[in-house]
Amino acid sequence: MSNSVAFNGSFQICRQITANAGSSFPIAFRLLPPPKRRAMDALYAFMRVTDDLGDEPGEPGTQRRHLTTWRAELEAALAGRFSPEMHPIFPALAVTVRRFDIPCQYLFDAVDGVESDLEPAGFATFTDLYPYCYRVASAVGLACVRVWGLRPGATWEEARYPAEAAGIAFQLTNILRDLGEDLGRGRVYLPTDELTAFGCPPEDWNPTSEAFRAMMRFQTERARHYYNRAAGLERFLTHDGIAIYRVMCDTYRQLLEHIARRDFDVFTQRVRVPRGRKCLALFRGWATKWGWA
Repeated sequence: MSNSVAFNGSFQICRQITANAGSSFPIAFRLLPPPKRRAMDALYAFMRVTDDLGDEPGEPGTQRRHLTTWRAELEAALAGRFSPEMHPIFPALAVTVRRFDIPCQYLFDAVDGVESDLEPAGFATFTDLYPYCYRVASAVGLACVRVWGLRPGATWEEARYPAEAAGIAFQLTNILRDLGEDLGRGRVYLPTDELTAFGCPPEDWNPTSEAFRAMMRFQTERARHYYNRAAGLERFLTHDGIAIYRVMCDTYRQLLEHIARRDFDVFTQRVRVPRGRKCLALFRGWATKWGWA
């Protein structure tokens, strides 16, 4: 079998993993031309499998060993060393990294972020939480921006800071949405010093409590701050990059605002962006792609 056939098969597997994930974001990949769309499939599949390794049943020690093996396979693939025992997504991922000049460290950072979730989370301050958010969200976003590309004259150094801020905003939104689910698994991501300052320890979390709502308003404002810092990213992206970024950013920001509109009740049911608003975000992306907005 030729290398081209093997790599094409790898991309097909990535596409299947992406399609089976049940996320609405792969629909937005269609805003990109085929080579970039295939690259996004490879990145998404890599993150999906990495997350699954961290979430699989079993003891943290077993999961950690699996992630160690996964990290070693990633290192080998990026160096051009492939074997039949490796996961079939790796040829496509390696091609994507080379074609779009993605710094390898972003992928290793993402694996480190998943591994850090194997033990119950705990962060004393926001300064401690920030690197976690960077690894599980910003690093992935920075890799995506390499695929989307920059407009002529823009530099990666310019784009890095708003792209990093976007990842932080997205992850802070995820943390607020999943507050109840994470607490049930013994995970508390919000900084301990802030919970203490608001008189809101995890065992007392209740959406009817003013202390809890005040704490959540503070957390929401911080996330909004990072969304505002991320807004400048559009100035540096290609046209189709702007289109897909708007879909993702609009969807996450709507999720944050929906949490606030529910008066921060993230316990009785999972907060989701209404389907109509998701469709509106996708329409805005297509309008951007075709020059209507």
